[in-house]
Amino acid sequence: MTRYGMTIDLNRCFGCQTCAAACKIANNLPIGLNYCVVYTKSDDDWTQDGTAVATGAIANDSAGGTYPDCTLSFFPLQCQHCAAPACAPVCPTGARYRDPDTGIVKTNYDDCIGCDACISGCPYKVNTLITSDAEYYIDIKVGEHDAPPHTTGTVEKCTFCDNLIERGEVPACMQLCPGRARYWGDLDDPGSEPNKAKEGREVMLYKEDQGTGPSVFYLK
Repeated sequence: MTRYGMTIDLNRCFGCQTCAAACKIANNLPIGLNYCVVYTKSDDDWTQDGTAVATGAIANDSAGGTYPDCTLSFFPLQCQHCAAPACAPVCPTGARYRDPDTGIVKTNYDDCIGCDACISGCPYKVNTLITSDAEYYIDIKVGEHDAPPHTTGTVEKCTFCDNLIERGEVPACMQLCPGRARYWGDLDDPGSEPNKAKEGREVMLYKEDQGTGPSVFYLK
């Protein structure tokens, strides 16, 4: 059994959005659907495209503070693939589940009824309900041939690119990261890349107090 996970070095992330773009292309994501987002942190607030995650948000990629003491950092966010996912037990059909062989939190789209329970249950707000027929920027399908379907009335989120993992590859967000801010591997293997990256570093689990046991670690 494997528990796949990721470590993200926030000191290496410079907010280029390459991970988000790679994810969107590889998964053939329609307009309005994103599995991976990169928030801007200014002062105490995370923002994306000017939309506040906390109060007092400023424009995306804009520094906070007063010159010359300005601050600016970035925070990539996707499904945390928790050891105890809050989205799974609230799903009335059992469509949302944690794969015991990989630790990846998955969705059985045939059983998903789009009831919003997982959206409400997830403390990370990374689920999206497909409310209308998917629309795309171009008329041809892009990305992987086995990318997940995008069906009206179902809820989607990051899959850790489990289709790529099955082929022995790494998630799309890692493949093109120019800052090499992401490390992927088996969290149960002490010698894996995400575990080695944490050695001697200050590690943060996002919303650790929720008790979900995230499989994404952040280095500060």
